[in-house]
Amino acid sequence: MKRDIYPKLLQWKSSSRRKPLLLQGARQTGKTFILKEFGRNEYRNTIYCNFEENSGLDQLFQNDLNPDRILADLATYMNLEIRPESDLVLFDEIQISNRALNSLKYFAEQQADVHMVAAGSLLGLKMSGPGSFPVGKVNFLHLYPMTFLEFLTAMKESRYRKLLENAASFVPLTEAFHLHLIDLLRQYYFVGGMPEAVKHFAVKANGREIREIQQEIIKSYVLDFAKHAPPADIPKLTRIWDSIPKYLSRENKKFVFSALKKGARGRAYESALTWLEDAGLILRANAVSTAKHPLRHYAETSSFKVYALDVGLLGAIAGSPVDLLVQGERLFNEYEGAFVENYVAQQLVSHFHRPLYYWRSRGGMAELDFLCEFADRICPLEVKAGINPKSKSLKSYELQFKPPRLMRTNLLNFKKDGKICNLPLYAVSQLARVMSTDLENLGSH
Repeated sequence: MKRDIYPKLLQWKSSSRRKPLLLQGARQTGKTFILKEFGRNEYRNTIYCNFEENSGLDQLFQNDLNPDRILADLATYMNLEIRPESDLVLFDEIQISNRALNSLKYFAEQQADVHMVAAGSLLGLKMSGPGSFPVGKVNFLHLYPMTFLEFLTAMKESRYRKLLENAASFVPLTEAFHLHLIDLLRQYYFVGGMPEAVKHFAVKANGREIREIQQEIIKSYVLDFAKHAPPADIPKLTRIWDSIPKYLSRENKKFVFSALKKGARGRAYESALTWLEDAGLILRANAVSTAKHPLRHYAETSSFKVYALDVGLLGAIAGSPVDLLVQGERLFNEYEGAFVENYVAQQLVSHFHRPLYYWRSRGGMAELDFLCEFADRICPLEVKAGINPKSKSLKSYELQFKPPRLMRTNLLNFKKDGKICNLPLYAVSQLARVMSTDLENLGSH
């Protein structure tokens, strides 16, 4: 399957500042697949080294970390020729070997001509031993679950992807196109963006089998809890993980530790929450009460929301019925808070690679779902599941900060109503582009 990260891999290959590349991401987001595909298409050969499957590889790094010696030993160990100028060296599950991870530093310094990529789980890399991480000596890329745009490509709906990518600022789409995109969005809410689930759905749209795949992925994550987490945190991890749908289904989606267990306090659960965040399994959005650059300086770390890394996995965690896939509006109505806001959070992080924030007025009387921080502006974004355009919080935000544009996203078509601009949920990926174009047009008049 095509992934949007591929052009970035090509840029890395041709860059004059190329260093060993470290591709990060949660488990089962497709890191190994895309790097193997990249090697197959762009190089003579791929030297694939999996440190989880082949424990003997680690022994090759236990003496010195001289790149020439390592390459020679790899060639002998794997019984193949390695040509640095035309081959791709791929270290998979590199977090297993601290020494292999540290060797990237020496490849950057002494063998810059070697095209070397490494893939590892976020958690494992965070927990790498002291002195093993090659600070300043690697290039980074992050792979998230497949976005809605990538889902369209996988479903052979690329014409609709192009339609979104070329959509003029807040000019309504043809109604038939709009309705079809809503139907595809409904499918994405159920399937999500985990590559195995998407691949299976594109071939065989069987909801029960998709749910089985999602449950298997969740089980693998839970096994990671037991394998990697501090023993005292394991039950806390499970409570947090299982509670995400419950919190997102509430009108006030703020995460409250005391609701996890009677008498629970943030201090006792913070390490478990951080563990899940480091593993890439959750997304956190901190509250801010002001809209000034940079938002991170105004983040209220004690007030936050928690989202699952993938909207499809969220449905599996919640145990939402499989038949929702074919029940249209019922999906949006019964699970609107959980699915829709999680979906938007997932798309914002995947497309814009920035932390998540939401606005809450001092005193908490008004709340806006997201504040999106771009280069020269802060974009307020209100999220609605259905077609209700009323926006009390958006108006409260306008009175206080007087932005040139206010954004909302829901099931309505592209539309402009004075300062308020409506972005269809299926077009969240286009937020920065259409807003920027609209403001440019505003400035020219």
